[in-house]
Amino acid sequence: MKNFIINGCINYIKKYNKYDEKKIKEIEYGLLSIYLTISKLIIISIIALVLGIFKEMIIFTLLFNIIRMPAFGLHATKSWICLLTSTILFIGIPILCITLNINIIIKAVICSTGILFMYKNAPADTYKRPIINKKRREIYKFLSTIIAIIFSFISIFINNNFIANCLIFSIILENCLISPFVYKLFKLPYNNYITYLKKHPELAN
Repeated sequence: MKNFIINGCINYIKKYNKYDEKKIKEIEYGLLSIYLTISKLIIISIIALVLGIFKEMIIFTLLFNIIRMPAFGLHATKSWICLLTSTILFIGIPILCITLNINIIIKAVICSTGILFMYKNAPADTYKRPIINKKRREIYKFLSTIIAIIFSFISIFINNNFIANCLIFSIILENCLISPFVYKLFKLPYNNYITYLKKHPELAN
């Protein structure tokens, strides 16, 4: 199904546009990402509906993606791994957020540590999408850190245990995904922009 849909879209694009092979590969990568995202969301949504946590899953997913967008981070190397881990995380974490009651001191420790790690490690790129522009990296780092600070303050002062937990777990999960240790654990290259710029020094800024 996946290949049928993506190949059909690519053939349609080739028919009406004169793109070179590099551009076609970029479009194909984008279409694949969209397909995987939609199919993954459908499966997770069905499971969440069956478990009665659809609203909670959506809330956590939205909050997590707010901090994920500027901080980037690790991506699974295979689509089935992405589906499996995403299902576990986006079903399991909302359940934890519903049931857990985190002490304010523990919240403060987690949040302060999370902010420091976010500032140190964000943004974390991938070998397929290295962030080669220095200015962009600085902007992404600033935004990631500011969002982590805002999430932390809200989680400590908001009078809603579920939302507070979602904000905290968003910080925790994203810090895991941008951690050099986690990249090393999954045998994936870190700071990919450095390797890319060594191969293409003319793009250094």
